[in-house]
This record gives sequence, C-alpha cells and structure tokens, in this order.
Amino acid sequence: MSVVRTSLKWFLFSALTVVAVLLLRQWMATKHYVFNKEDVAKLAKQYAGQNHEQAFAKVVVELRKRYPGHILPDEDLQWVFVNAGGWMGSMCLLHASLTEYLLLFGTAVDTGGHSGRYWAEISDTIISGTFRQWKEGTTKSEMYYPGDTIVHSVGEATSVQWSTGTWMVEYGRGFIPSTLGFALADTLFSTQDFLTMFYTVRVYVKGMLLEAGTLLTEAGVF
Repeated sequence: MSVVRTSLKWFLFSALTVVAVLLLRQWMATKHYVFNKEDVAKLAKQYAGQNHEQAFAKVVVELRKRYPGHILPDEDLQWVFVNAGGWMGSMCLLHASLTEYLLLFGTAVDTGGHSGRYWAEISDTIISGTFRQWKEGTTKSEMYYPGDTIVHSVGEATSVQWSTGTWMVEYGRGFIPSTLGFALADTLFSTQDFLTMFYTVRVYVKGMLLEAGTLLTEAGVF
C-alpha cells in the first residue's frame, strides 16, 4: 500500500509540474516584453569599437531615454564578479524581471568555460575584444568581433572563451530564475565568495522592485 501511495504522490507531483511548465510557457509566449534583442543589438552596435567605458555610458543614457522607469538608477549600478562554468567575468545589471534582464558584461583577463544551458534566450553584442564559441555537436569554433551579435538559444550549450578586454551588452529573455542556479553555483560550491553572491542577489532584487514599481505606476495603482 505504501508503494501505491508513493507512486500516486509522484504521479500527482509530475502532473502538477507539467501543468505548471505549460502554463508558464503559455504566459511567456503571450506576455508583453519591455525590450527585444534586435533593438538592443542595434543600439549596442552603434558604439562597437569604441572605448568600452565610454560606450557603456552612452548605451545607458540611451536606454534610459527609450525605456524610462525600466533601467536602474546610477546609484544602484555596480560591477559584480560572475564565476560560472569555469570562467570569470564581471557584470553590471541594468534591468531585471522574471522574464527579462539587460546587463553589461565582460572580462579584463582571458577566460573561458561552459556557457550553461538555460530556459532563456541570451544575445550578446560585442563592444570590444573577441569572443570564441564552440557549439555542441560541432568540431570547429567560431570567432566574433566588435559589432557582432551572438544568440544563445533556449536549451543550447556551448564552450565559450573571451579574450582580455572583451566587453558586451547582453539581453536575456525567458524564465530568468532558471539561469540563477548556473550563475551562482561556482560561487556557492567553489569560490565561496558569499559577498559577491550577496551583491548579485541584491542587485537582482533591486531590478525586480524597480520593474514592479514601474508596472504598478503604469497601471495607475500609484
């Protein structure tokens, strides 16, 4: 009898999980998004080849003009280390919600490793440096340069490598919490840099709160 009860519990859990995933997919397929990868890439490409700090400053100014209320204020912008998949970089989060994020990313040293496999599509437009990608199932890698945009599709896994001084604008769309396990795993189990983990979670929460406030304001609640 206990085996039957256990089997029934697993069946119900599996069924509820499938229903939840289907509902989530339907919601993400029909909801309105703030950004799209084409517009973000077009904006970033205007400043490709420039000094990355000057380019980033211009990108942030333009984003605030185009998407008021959706980009974190200067006092909340912070460069935070990211250790994931064996590589190390740094990010500056500009926008975050359950289904989108927008950030500046790069590295001041040569680094590389595993891309991660997400329930999200991620696109990167290179401002400076070079990015090499080796796709799963292939035997050759591809090199990308300033002005190029690389799209990491949902469920895709690749080997990635950035040269010193590679900086880019990154936009992600999908179920963003699904990316956090990969983003934080190396910090939790390898570097144990819990201060960096705190910074990462804090800025993500700030982005979520900003987006929630903007949505409520637009809905007339405030």
